Amino acid sequence: MSSPIRAALNSRSHLRGAVGNGLSAMKKVDRAFIAEAVRAAFEDSIDLDDAIEKGHEREPRWDYLLGHRETTKIVGLEPHSAETSEISTVIRKRKHAREQLAEHFRPGVEVAEWFWVASGRVSFLAHEKATLSLAQNGITFVGTKLLAKHLAPLEARKKK
Repeated sequence: MSSPIRAALNSRSHLRGAVGNGLSAMKKVDRAFIAEAVRAAFEDSIDLDDAIEKGHEREPRWDYLLGHRETTKIVGLEPHSAETSEISTVIRKRKHAREQLAEHFRPGVEVAEWFWVASGRVSFLAHEKATLSLAQNGITFVGTKLLAKHLAPLEARKKK
């Protein structure tokens, strides 16, 4: 059985070589943004920012894709400074990631969840307005760590 990200990539994708087992494709410092209790839930990972840079140097790039073992779904993880001024940047990163991945994913494959994790202190001027804007753009702000509760919607959808 193939891992979630490997299974999602078409046979022509050069991203295949950048997929690592578990969280091995992530920078060690960024693994700290995932709660230890859920790290083993990921079958594979890719440093998308690095893997897709060639040809997209001037475009915003999303940081990571993670393959969730139990559901075989793919989630995006973006460690980024959590300030009001950065909301539009993260939204642009997701938009571009979806376009960039279109040539690499098999037909019908999409990232199931897009998570933004604060890489420092959280400084949203209007927190409700910020989270609403993100939600309208398919992004969930998770605070300073990705926790099991953030993955629960993936697992709930699998059971349906």
